[in-house]
Amino acid sequence: MSKREKSLNALEGPVTEVAAEFPERHVLVKCPGCRRVIDADKLEANLEVCPRCGRHLRVSGRKRMKMTVDPGTFEEWDADLAATDFLEFPGYPQKLEAAREKSHENDAVVCGRGKIGGHDCVFFFMDADFMMGSMGSVVGEKVTRAFERALELALPVVGFTVSGGARMQEGTTSLMQMAKISAAVRRHGEAGLPYLCVLTDPTTGGVTASFAMEGDVTLAEPGALVGFAGPRVIEQTTHKRLPAGFQRSEFLLEHGFCDLIVERKDLRATLVELLALHEGAAPGADAPHALSHEEPRGKRGNRPKRTPVPQSAYDIVKLTRSTERATALELIERGLDGFVELHGDRLFADDPAIVAGIGWKGDEVLTVIAIERGNSTKERVRRNFGMAHPEGYRKALRLMRQAEKFGRPVLCLVDTSGAYCGIGAEERGQGEAIASNLVAMSGLKVPIVSVIVGEGGSGGALGLAVADRVYMLKSAAYSVVSPEGCASIIWKDAKRADEAAEALRITASDLARLGLVDGVIDDLGLTHTEIAHDLMREAEGALATLGSVPADELVARRYDKFRKMGEDRICSRS
Repeated sequence: MSKREKSLNALEGPVTEVAAEFPERHVLVKCPGCRRVIDADKLEANLEVCPRCGRHLRVSGRKRMKMTVDPGTFEEWDADLAATDFLEFPGYPQKLEAAREKSHENDAVVCGRGKIGGHDCVFFFMDADFMMGSMGSVVGEKVTRAFERALELALPVVGFTVSGGARMQEGTTSLMQMAKISAAVRRHGEAGLPYLCVLTDPTTGGVTASFAMEGDVTLAEPGALVGFAGPRVIEQTTHKRLPAGFQRSEFLLEHGFCDLIVERKDLRATLVELLALHEGAAPGADAPHALSHEEPRGKRGNRPKRTPVPQSAYDIVKLTRSTERATALELIERGLDGFVELHGDRLFADDPAIVAGIGWKGDEVLTVIAIERGNSTKERVRRNFGMAHPEGYRKALRLMRQAEKFGRPVLCLVDTSGAYCGIGAEERGQGEAIASNLVAMSGLKVPIVSVIVGEGGSGGALGLAVADRVYMLKSAAYSVVSPEGCASIIWKDAKRADEAAEALRITASDLARLGLVDGVIDDLGLTHTEIAHDLMREAEGALATLGSVPADELVARRYDKFRKMGEDRICSRS
């Protein structure tokens, strides 16, 4: 057997097939995912992503820089900083030398300034080729300096993480880099500057427990391993075998710890889009999350609604529950020019009942938060019929705080029968989550417009409706309790729900007369697209007016608005 045949056999492929597919001169690489052989040139052209199974292979920090930064714009900083064996740790000098020879770098991160899509940024790119991207004093110093210089230059930071954790050979000094970098991230963020972080395979240990989880927006590549403790450590500690997909990007998204999973081919465009939005500028029509304005859910909604004009308050309640009405997400898709959905509460999970992210309409950039019921049975079950868990309200709060940091107005679309009542929701603090939203929204220093677009059920609805302007669709209802619930409690007879609906005064016209909502948007007989356009036109007008009001005055007016509710309906009795 020839040397070449032995080499090909070692790559686990039939000799004749592999030889026919790859010419003699080509270098071959085995994918660690599907274990198939790939031509190195094809792999490089595909950004080091396996064309067969989609596995995102690890790339060096410098190669990552070339994939990301506009050609010819990168100015490297602190390239000469190099680690020393200050603890005289056995074998550390040899490991450093081997790492430098392997990676051709002085340490495990490349930092500097450059442009991406024309946006001036500070970058850091961690490098797994240097001691598995472990964080020692040089990594800590370089990343800290990057944030400090970004603060001085008033520039955003874009960072790519990959790390096996703290560098043990530098002892507790390595541990302290977590605190050092985190303090620099805080100072940078308090200046209103964005930090976008991309998690790549693997990101573990002290990096995960510090700056990898501190971004304003956190992206992750598919299948990346991300966690504090490594899988082997967890298995040894718990004596249990870990489930498939544990600590991977998809697990992270489900559990609320990253905003988006983005394939490598889309990463650059997504970063450019997010940078534009955080600068308050609408991205171009070719942005990854631009909306085409084609009807997004088939032909439903193209035709005018044939529902008769409701004759009673309870008719309106039944109309809010119809599967034929536009959901909040449909209104977003048809009313905005683009929308980037961001996920997770950073504490427990991503609640599908609440959709939140950054949208744009014309030149206006805004944070959009919506309660989504879903329209098909399967989708409604997935979204818990629009009944949000605590993590949904906490996701909304996170996005509102982010809007305040970057000076973006907030638009909330409300459609829920109420916050979810369940054991888990109570265990995780449903009441506290809603209460925190009420306090935060009352003092948020950016304009807020909320629209009741369907059913506005009790505190679950109010948790997104403490706003400068509150509007209702004419076919919507807004109540302290469902008519059925009221009838059961007051009269012990749920069949009297129609009487309860009339007595509660839950229609848009009733609430406008009571001064509890600021306006009514007539949606009866309109297509879903027409409703979306009318809603957005009303919201845009309100936000334009509110945008000229100073922040402190805005908050004071909001306080006065809610302070007066019910005040004139109180009588004193001597």
